[in-house]
Amino acid sequence: MKIKEREFEALLQELKQIAQEMGANVRFERGDFKGGYCILKEDRTIVINKLSTFQRKVMILTTALKELGVNDIYLPPKLREIIEEISDIQ
Repeated sequence: MKIKEREFEALLQELKQIAQEMGANVRFERGDFKGGYCILKEDRTIVINKLSTFQRKVMILTTALKELGVNDIYLPPKLREIIEEISDIQ
C-alpha cells in the first residue's frame, strides 16, 4: 500500500490516538534525538522529535506501538496493514 505524503499527517493523528488509548503519553519535543518508547517514572511515554518529517514521526510511532503491544488490540484492517508495512520497512 502506497501512502501519499499528505496522508501522513492524518495517519499520525490516528496513531497518536491509539497510543493514548493504550495508556501511553505522546510528546513532541525538540532536541538531538530521533524518538521512541520509554517508561518515565512509571508512565508509558513516546517521545518524538517535533522537527522530524511526518513520515519519520509515523515510523517512530508505529515502532513504539509495536513495543506497546498493538498486535493484541483490534485495529481497522487498513490501519493494521499500514502499521505492518511500515514496520517491515524498518
